[in-house]
Amino acid sequence: MSSYKIRKTPGDTKWFIHDRFGMFIHWGLYALPARHEWIKTREKISEQDYQRYFDYFDPDMYDARQWAKAAKAAGMKYAVLTTKHHEGFCLFDTKYTDYKATNTKAGRDLVSEYVDAFRAEGLKIGFYYSLIDWHHPDFTIDCLHPLRSDPNAFEMNEDRDMHRYAEYMRNQVRELLTNYGKIDILWFDFSYSAKKNPADIPDPRINTGKHKEDWEADKLIELARSLQPGIIIDNRTEVEQDLWTPEQIEVKSWPRHSKTGELVPWEACHTFSGSWGYYRDEMTWKSPEMLIKLLIDCVSLGGNLIMNVGPTARGYFDKRAEHALGVYAEWMKYNSRSIYGCTMAEPEFKAPNGLRYTQSEDGKRLYVHIYNYPYRYLLLPGLAEKVKYAQFLHDASELKISSDAATRLTNSGGEKHSSIDENMLILEVPYVKPDVIVPVVELFLD
Repeated sequence: MSSYKIRKTPGDTKWFIHDRFGMFIHWGLYALPARHEWIKTREKISEQDYQRYFDYFDPDMYDARQWAKAAKAAGMKYAVLTTKHHEGFCLFDTKYTDYKATNTKAGRDLVSEYVDAFRAEGLKIGFYYSLIDWHHPDFTIDCLHPLRSDPNAFEMNEDRDMHRYAEYMRNQVRELLTNYGKIDILWFDFSYSAKKNPADIPDPRINTGKHKEDWEADKLIELARSLQPGIIIDNRTEVEQDLWTPEQIEVKSWPRHSKTGELVPWEACHTFSGSWGYYRDEMTWKSPEMLIKLLIDCVSLGGNLIMNVGPTARGYFDKRAEHALGVYAEWMKYNSRSIYGCTMAEPEFKAPNGLRYTQSEDGKRLYVHIYNYPYRYLLLPGLAEKVKYAQFLHDASELKISSDAATRLTNSGGEKHSSIDENMLILEVPYVKPDVIVPVVELFLD
């Protein structure tokens, strides 16, 4: 069994830590302008002008069953959908606002279809719910609000009441956790501080952030726990719960609790490109190799990866997203055993440069992910007496454990290569790299 002790959390993270890989889905009115999900505040669009996206929202090609099948084929085990993003538009049929999908040309509850389709494919169900709401009349204007540059912003806040807004959030969370059966993940987003040296905020009195007191986060989480006791909740309300969520960064080590130093459950959230919502002209899409390495890197450090798709305004995944999902589908079809039920390798196993290790939770198998394919021999320090059998994972073809390679690996002076020692496991590999983006070697430990 893995020797790593992870900080105990209120929710049930056992399945989550086993499954390792999920799909994020950012979908809302921002898919129509198709130039970033933060467009409303980036371009300081007024309610009147933003209304046109509500009026023309008509996802006639939305088929949640296709989404679910694509997620499952890619090897994803759970999904998280934006039920409401920062723009305030709700994909579900809520009683507490008219700003919802049922009042658009869609004419139906889009969240309900998502839940039914993904549940039918055996995937766990997650809801993203934005703490921010640039549409709600009680959400005070601050450093991120589209109206932050309005000279009357401070006076406009006099009629806004965050207590009423916090109650609105609790009412909607109650709906989400009551009307759709068992929900496995609740992803709140997010607390933030004032901007430094803002150029677009003429009144410093509105240069404020929002924190757990504004969200009345303790009440919000207490409600969620009362309705769905085992649910996984992230930490972005600023009330510590189950999940640490580093975003769009390369994690270098297993995150630890800031006070206790304990290892924590964590999930890196990333996008296929540089945007979460559908962005027609965005061109910084990750290469196939980057996509696969992101997943491996997370699991090799004891974490999960949730990878985002931004559907088009008509409701389908565009060709670039389909291609990226296909990259995962092809690799996971043959190599998922090195991901599911795996974690960071035991401290005694140190991966050399150009390799990443994951290890099965029962400790019986070590997986070697080859980032830099070697010439003829794969050298694995400290494993000579610990491995019974070795094979490529993608086709279960044997890799011979060499008994005399150390003798042959000499320089012209007849001395052994400096990196070779008696504890070095030496595997003979094909001269030509297998047709796999990242080949994986499966080692059966003694």
